[in-house]
Amino acid sequence: MIKLGVNSVLFKDFDFATAAKHIALAGYDGVEIAAIKGMCEHLELDRWKEQAVEIRSIADQYGLELLSMEVASLDEDRLTKAFEAGAEIGIPIINVGPGGKAGVEEDLLQSIEKLNLMSMKAETYGLTLCVKAHVGNAIYNTPTTLRAMNEISSQAFGIDMDPSHIYRGNENPEEELPKILNHVRHIHIRDCRGRAKGPGEIQNQACGRGDIDLYGYCQALVDGNYSGPVCLEVIGANQHSLAEVSIIAAESYGYLNACLKTLGARSKNLVKKG
Repeated sequence: MIKLGVNSVLFKDFDFATAAKHIALAGYDGVEIAAIKGMCEHLELDRWKEQAVEIRSIADQYGLELLSMEVASLDEDRLTKAFEAGAEIGIPIINVGPGGKAGVEEDLLQSIEKLNLMSMKAETYGLTLCVKAHVGNAIYNTPTTLRAMNEISSQAFGIDMDPSHIYRGNENPEEELPKILNHVRHIHIRDCRGRAKGPGEIQNQACGRGDIDLYGYCQALVDGNYSGPVCLEVIGANQHSLAEVSIIAAESYGYLNACLKTLGARSKNLVKKG
């Protein structure tokens, strides 16, 4: 069964306990905890040992699986702390961005080299390091993703395939996903309207409100026998009410769960207790 989660960055103005409670109420199986310096740090990597028991306790209280952690940065010091925290708390996947600039060969080579080194380090902790193609970064589309896949040999390296970045990079994610699915270990998901550089207002990032063929994307996931996490990642949610962000989480769950049920990738009898 594909597991559905929410990146806690959607609840950036609220503490982790509040985020977890409302993610569970919306019906999700788990949570991706944000450890993004300067954006949202529900897990503060500089003091993760102080938070470890509390985070695990909160997840257990609301029946949520800790599916993944988003660090974003490729900084080795932060990633080392993330690997330590993930191994101790029980968070199997660490997600990062590629850094660098699109179209700059030197940046792409440096990104691939760093991802290779950090993947080998993740492997020693029994974790998976995933990177996603990101608009404007060194890895930004399917060809650059394939470059990374072909040049990184660590079994701990995976792809985090975010359809909104692929769509905004002028590719159709439902068509591109099968080309890389053998390396996909995590999915960040959101919708968007148009192919602008940014993802837009948070309400238009709710799954089903935008222009991406997310049903077709889900179909490609199921046809390719994907069985990892699919985590809603909505950014820009500062200064929004708890009701607003909870509605986006719940609406997206309803859409994704219905798509995946129809496709046979979610149990029709699944009942989530919040």
